[in-house]
Amino acid sequence: MRASLSPLVMILAIAGCGSPTSTQPQQANKVATSIDVATSNTAGVPAPQPNPTNDISNTATVGSPGTAGALPDDRTPLEEPKGLIDYKSAEAAGQVVQHYGALLEQRRFAEARALWGDDGKASGLTPAQFAAAYDKYASIHSEVGKPAGMEGAAGSSYITVPFHLYGTLKSGARYDLVGPLTLRRVNDVPGSTDAQRHWHIEKSDLKPKG
Repeated sequence: MRASLSPLVMILAIAGCGSPTSTQPQQANKVATSIDVATSNTAGVPAPQPNPTNDISNTATVGSPGTAGALPDDRTPLEEPKGLIDYKSAEAAGQVVQHYGALLEQRRFAEARALWGDDGKASGLTPAQFAAAYDKYASIHSEVGKPAGMEGAAGSSYITVPFHLYGTLKSGARYDLVGPLTLRRVNDVPGSTDAQRHWHIEKSDLKPKG
C-alpha cells in the first residue's frame, strides 16, 4: 500500500517548483534642457532705415562680450533702484533701458518697441519690421550703464544711457554692439499726456564694438 503525502509536504513541493523571478534594472531617461534667451529696454533697434548708423543688422564679431570694458564707462554701471523712483530722474531713464533689454532677451519684441517714443513709431519700424529685425538672433543679452548728460531743449528733456547688446545669430556667428541710447521725455507742460512725460527711447547709436 502506497503511503500518501501529507498536506504540508505537498504544499512545500509545489512551492519549490516555482521558477525564480529576475529583476532587470531600468535606466531612467535623462533629458537635458537649455534655455538661451534671445530678455529689455531698447537695444539698438534698427532705427529709421535712411540712417545706417542705427541699423542693428550691422553686426560684427568684435571684442569679447560680457567682459570688463563692454560699456563706455564700466566704473559707473546702472545700480539697482532703492525705493520709489522719480519718473523724471536719470535713474528712471536707466530703468527704461534696462527693461528694454530684458524684453528683447525674452523676445517680447512688441513690448520692447512700445518703449520707443510716439508709441513705438520713433524706432522707424513697424511692429512687423521690428520683430523681423530681432528674429535673426538666436540669443540676445544686454548690459546697461549709468545715465548721463541730461539736458533740456524745446520743452523736452534728453539723456543718454550706455548700452551693450551681444549674443549669437541663428547662423552661429557672434554679434557685439555698444553705444548710447538717447531717451526723451516731454516736460510737465500743459497739454502733455502722462505717457509723454515719461522717458522713451528716441535714438540708438549702437555700433560694432571695437
